[in-house]
Amino acid sequence: MAIEATDKVIVIALDAMGGDRAPDAVLGGANAFAKKHSDVNFLLFGDENILNDKLSHYTQLQNQSQVCHAPDVVDDAEKPSAALRKGRHSSMRLAIDAVRSKRAHAVLSGGNTGALMAMAKLGLSTIPGIDRPAICSVFPTMKKSCVLLDLGANVDCNVDNLVQFCIMGDAFAKVILGRETPRVRLLNIGSEDTKGSEIVKAAAQEIRDGGYDINFCGYIEGNEIAQGIADVIVTDGFTGNVALKTAEGTANMCGHYIKQAFKSSPLAFLGGMFAKRAIKKMFKRMDPRYHNGALFVGLNGIAVKSHGYMDEIGLQNAIKVTYNLAKYDINKKISSELMHDDESGSGNEDILLDTTG
Repeated sequence: MAIEATDKVIVIALDAMGGDRAPDAVLGGANAFAKKHSDVNFLLFGDENILNDKLSHYTQLQNQSQVCHAPDVVDDAEKPSAALRKGRHSSMRLAIDAVRSKRAHAVLSGGNTGALMAMAKLGLSTIPGIDRPAICSVFPTMKKSCVLLDLGANVDCNVDNLVQFCIMGDAFAKVILGRETPRVRLLNIGSEDTKGSEIVKAAAQEIRDGGYDINFCGYIEGNEIAQGIADVIVTDGFTGNVALKTAEGTANMCGHYIKQAFKSSPLAFLGGMFAKRAIKKMFKRMDPRYHNGALFVGLNGIAVKSHGYMDEIGLQNAIKVTYNLAKYDINKKISSELMHDDESGSGNEDILLDTTG
């Protein structure tokens, strides 16, 4: 089946070999999503013998996909520079090339984050005025959700990078969350102006004095992330990734303790049965699988990163994020915001939050 990107059908290029559970989780997630969306097709990049053999178990996906042979796979431990040199025929690189050549609207991979960033930046280039793309996603809080970036694309950042992340995060929140004047904060170890590294302090000063059209509200500490006092939280990729993984681990720990508590006695078990629906809803809200899929914001093309350890449910939700970002032409909207266009944001918070379908 030959697949072409059109205005009526969203085509997603899948790095079918990227991730700890690939290709099974990738194919299973794509098959589940295809059952509910007839207007999506997939380009599956990977070893054609492996993929064709496994596709026999996914009838729906067979009808909405095309296998594209990629003889190589980028190893999770491979350095980005090495991946760029040796990975020209990898499933990751060829999937990105499909977006560059307009064969696909977007690319999704659960593979090596550093390699994906390097290849996507080289293959798709960045929006004018942006030096580095950042991994950006929506993070649940006790109030409204917020935008968090960078989540791991850039371990080391300079002042200009953090300022650009603030600009992109501000535009992203306007477009995705519909916030007219998003509250932008820098993640720091304290709220005082004297706290933090020289780079963070210099970035804050630049945002205050640089004449940017940003509602900058100062610093935010790690324990305040979930309180909902910011619409956009900006940090370097090292800190952002640690914060994200810590939050996910804490959510899993809370779920573990709750389950243990309801098993502690017959009365507790009975109470758990009465509260089953509410508990299930809470777990779903906290489950990282239902928040999987983060955009490399700042690129001239849609590239989405999935957690490498995700199962079929997590991959299905990452695919829905990718599908919606392409459907709403997110990069065009963000570019308009960056160019101070008067076009208003879409306010489609469900693009990244409602990922259960």
